[in-house]
Amino acid sequence: MKTKAVRLYGKDDLRLEEFELPAIKEDEILAKVVSDSICMSSYKAAHQGTDHKRVPNDAAEHPVIIGHEFAGEIIEVGAKWASEFKAGDKFSIQPALTYEGGPVGVLSAPGYSYQYIGGDATYIVIPAEVMQQGCLLPYKGEGFYPASLSEPLSCVIGAMHACYHTTPGSYVHSMEIKDGGKMALLAGVGPMGLACINYVLHREDRHPSLFVVTDIDQARLDRAASLYTPEFAASKGIDLRYVNTGAVENPAEALREISGGEGYDEVVVMAPVAAVVEQADAILAFDGCLNFFSGPGRADFKAPMNFYNVHYASTHVVGTSGGNTDDMKEALHLMGKGMDPAGLVTHIGGLGAVIDTTLNLTSIPGGKKLIYTHIDMPLTAIADFGKQNKPVYDELDRICKSHQGLWSVEAENYLLAHAEEL
Repeated sequence: MKTKAVRLYGKDDLRLEEFELPAIKEDEILAKVVSDSICMSSYKAAHQGTDHKRVPNDAAEHPVIIGHEFAGEIIEVGAKWASEFKAGDKFSIQPALTYEGGPVGVLSAPGYSYQYIGGDATYIVIPAEVMQQGCLLPYKGEGFYPASLSEPLSCVIGAMHACYHTTPGSYVHSMEIKDGGKMALLAGVGPMGLACINYVLHREDRHPSLFVVTDIDQARLDRAASLYTPEFAASKGIDLRYVNTGAVENPAEALREISGGEGYDEVVVMAPVAAVVEQADAILAFDGCLNFFSGPGRADFKAPMNFYNVHYASTHVVGTSGGNTDDMKEALHLMGKGMDPAGLVTHIGGLGAVIDTTLNLTSIPGGKKLIYTHIDMPLTAIADFGKQNKPVYDELDRICKSHQGLWSVEAENYLLAHAEEL
């Protein structure tokens, strides 16, 4: 079967090409990709090329398909997996493999390392190592885009699970956020911050009693507050506050005051900015956990930390990169029960938009850029649908406005039925 895919050959060298997929083996699966969400990690891989730890050294001779936040449906199942999967099943992929035999060893991942599997393609071959590790994840909810967003959502789920606390006199770490504790999310209304807010409000087993979200952009704070309202949070027993730290003279002092002077049990840093990390350190409570979420682009990134408090107040730091398979399963479970990640999505496009979008991702404002791989459509902001003067866009604009300006399963179904095919 032929596929169209965006392939990485080297630094800044992405190409949209059509080529033949090999016939599947008995331990492989042939699948159709429907949607892929473009991640900042793809931007890094595209600019770093083979310097990236997940991209194989021979990419120039054996190019890899990019994109790792994807969903689709199964077309053909190899004999080994015929009792577990069938044609027509919807799926998502956990890209974070730990497979020694991959193209770059334990760091191998779909979307970085493989010739025949990645999200920015029309059809793919799911290899044996994905299957053996249980990384092909069934999705039983509506639409496809929620399953695409299960990977980024799993990252914030993993971050929450990675927080830990201690008990005086014991050396055992108690993993997880404190149920009924106080949490702050700094620089928290970007795409991944919104994902974190969404998860904290919809989590089934535990939540903070106080949840403070900060940023310095009032428009972004207002949008977050309209999507994830303090009123809804209150119905879950959470006191949710949105705070513009750019509008106060001493942000750390103001945030500590909101906490009742005690500080926060968890402070999650969503931007690799030294001043934000320092602010996070300053508002930690006794035994507070600073969760450094957003990966810096510089290997020498540093920020000051109060080691007096490390010693006497048991403050500590944790960082995560991605989520594991259980985190993705939790994301898919919550979305199957109605948690909608549409608030992350601000742009829609087709496969032809992938190269420019990926290479210039940092200069495109907004949240997640969602790609539908079988359609021909330039990357378009949802807010700009009504400006295109085309019937398909006009109807998409109407549908999105009926959903608070957000993407939806209704919009996705209409797009797939009416957009121009690739």
